[in-house]
Amino acid sequence: MTAIARTVLPGGLRVVTEQLPEMRSVAFGIWACVGSRDEDAAHAGATHYLEHLLFKGTARRTALDISAAMDAVGGELNAFTAKEYTCYYARVLDEDLPLAIDVLSDMVTSSLLAPKDVDAERGVILEEIAMNEDDPADLVHEAFAAELFGDTPLGRPILGTVDLINSITADRIAEHYRARYLPHNLVVAAAGSLEHARVVELTSAAFGSRLSGAVEPSAPRLSGPAQGQPGGTGVRLVSRPVEQANLVLGGIGLARNDPRRFALGVLNAALGGGMSSRLFQEVREKRGLAYSVYSFSSQHADTGQWGVYAGCLPAKTEEVLAICRDEIAKVVDSGLTDEELERGKGQLRGSIVLGLEDPSSRMTRLGKSELVYPRLEPVEEILAEISAVTHDHIRAVASAVLRQQMALAVVGPFDDDEAFTAALAS
Repeated sequence: MTAIARTVLPGGLRVVTEQLPEMRSVAFGIWACVGSRDEDAAHAGATHYLEHLLFKGTARRTALDISAAMDAVGGELNAFTAKEYTCYYARVLDEDLPLAIDVLSDMVTSSLLAPKDVDAERGVILEEIAMNEDDPADLVHEAFAAELFGDTPLGRPILGTVDLINSITADRIAEHYRARYLPHNLVVAAAGSLEHARVVELTSAAFGSRLSGAVEPSAPRLSGPAQGQPGGTGVRLVSRPVEQANLVLGGIGLARNDPRRFALGVLNAALGGGMSSRLFQEVREKRGLAYSVYSFSSQHADTGQWGVYAGCLPAKTEEVLAICRDEIAKVVDSGLTDEELERGKGQLRGSIVLGLEDPSSRMTRLGKSELVYPRLEPVEEILAEISAVTHDHIRAVASAVLRQQMALAVVGPFDDDEAFTAALAS
């Protein structure tokens, strides 16, 4: 039995914990309700840049002090930036939780953002962008988002572009930091062997005088400017001299809190979510046309995307694309079989439960629920919603999502997109 508790401190800082008595470790995270989609033109690229810079030192600790403190106790320390939030997290033994809270709180509240560190980290981020550009599987998903959402924050890469990173100044990054990293925009989440009152006490001490005033926490992000906007439906070709072509075919999906998301999740599992899925069987098992093929669905507050990915020999791209389109059409026209429906439900239920078997995933669930969901939905309710999905639900969501015009992104050794444009239009 787990115990979830929530406290709102002065200044609007939320502390949410889940006690897992059987564990010997704790996952601790500080979540900021700012993602790359929140950047205006003047601060484009600043969110991910900040993720790097907060590890570079505070008035109390150098960058080496930060990493050495966590290494000395065998802890894990990292961060990630998403479209709609940023998270700084650590996993440590329960006895080292005070250290983790102090180090992470210091980083998030008191980063120096020294100009020399901004300049040094600029090169690191440019290397990260170059590494991403060298991975066709990552690049094709970015190209798909760009085609689907256009030149908008959702369509641009989280890392920023080379031009943006080269041009952004330390002052702009500092402005973004001061505007976004305020207590009411932050959530402290922890799961594992802990006592809620102790986490609140340690967090209060670590944030100190920054926690003052009767400030309401930021409301969850439940809507946004992209709601109802149509997606792009063209072809985006990124020409690269690679041995394997990478394709993503898809369109606009569902928003994060859309009640149809459970049906889409079951449909996605049956269409391309595992080795027994239609796409895996038709493309890989029966024809041997690709090593990797799958379908996916991702959500934002106001919109989402769904699609099919395949990696294949360049000469096989048109055939693979035709099979994927055919399998999508079959689902739209005929839905799923009884066996596929039950298998899709089981796969989705299992992935959710198994994904919550460690403190880090539990901590993530707590943090995200505060930032982007109307409430922390009990796991039992989620599983019940999945179990309640029927053939009618599948047909309805397939008609709404899979029937629309699609966008196509291709990364491969091709000179022009004429053949792909014709295939998409047929």
